[in-house]
Amino acid sequence: MNDRTKLNKRDFLKKAGVASVAAVGATTLAAPYVKAQSPIKWRMQTYAGASLAEHVIKPSIDEFNKAANGEMEIELFYADQLVPQGELFRAVQNGTIDAAQSDDDSMASPVDVSVFGAYFPFASRYGLDVPVLWEWYGLRELWEEAYAEVPGVTWLSAGAWDPCNFVTNKPIRSLEDLKGLRVFTFPTGGTFLQRFGVVPVTLPWEDIEVAIQTGELDGVAWCGATETYTVGWADITKYYLTNNISGAWAGSYIANTDKWNALPEHLKTLFKLSMDSSHYYRQHWYWWGEAHYRTTGGKLELTTIPEEEWKTVEDEALKFWDEIAQKSPRNAKIVQILKNYADTMRKAGAPYRYG
Repeated sequence: MNDRTKLNKRDFLKKAGVASVAAVGATTLAAPYVKAQSPIKWRMQTYAGASLAEHVIKPSIDEFNKAANGEMEIELFYADQLVPQGELFRAVQNGTIDAAQSDDDSMASPVDVSVFGAYFPFASRYGLDVPVLWEWYGLRELWEEAYAEVPGVTWLSAGAWDPCNFVTNKPIRSLEDLKGLRVFTFPTGGTFLQRFGVVPVTLPWEDIEVAIQTGELDGVAWCGATETYTVGWADITKYYLTNNISGAWAGSYIANTDKWNALPEHLKTLFKLSMDSSHYYRQHWYWWGEAHYRTTGGKLELTTIPEEEWKTVEDEALKFWDEIAQKSPRNAKIVQILKNYADTMRKAGAPYRYG
């Protein structure tokens, strides 16, 4: 090998080494992670008061804020903190707040499907009925369709909460005992219960406890045992009626459309995962709590209306369904879905339905 050959070889290796380093540097710098200078800020309000929100939404929002890694931050507000519950939909629509967690019914969503939010009487028996109806029986598509007709708000998800039982200071052991009862409840559930003499009352969340203590309210038809004990109403009431008018509350998440569309896809995905996290937590929290507090709570006396008498209420609910079906073609579709679902559950037998 002559000196010229050695020189060429050294030059080649030298040049190749420089090229390799340059290539590595280029690769490293080509797609750097760029963190937003300031995070996207959202304000979100839930239907729930502070003690309840600690379970139904706050953990999932805390997790979202942590996982967003400084790119986005959601500030959570509780019932009526920024706007009254009945104005929640409009507040999201006009951008006063960016998102909300609530039933369609009590936040006055101007869509025909809102009547099925919260406690549509006897639409469900168990918490799992709600996600099954939305994800496997077509309600998701009908909700997306309905909200698409309203500007400014995007419907995102629905999930289940607790059953609707009476918690009162007067014992209920027959339908006659319902007459004249003044209870805090939801719009559609209250409309139905008026058929049995119940007087539905709407008040801000923070006023309920005082209203029960002063006798302005006889109690609530707003929740099951889990919430009754969690928010402190079990401390100021005496009786819990085991019959319920619905096995699970159906609630939704909505967002301001412009704010939702402005999010990058990965943050949309993260928010969807946080909603699913909340839905999952509530499934097992309520299922645990309803049995736990009924059997070991110790603060409320359990009462029951005999099954044959309670059937009067169930039969009346089917008449109510048919009346709602007349309100719009979409409502008629939903009522038919509920009937088909109930029929399927009855035919399936235990554990889907008993008796």
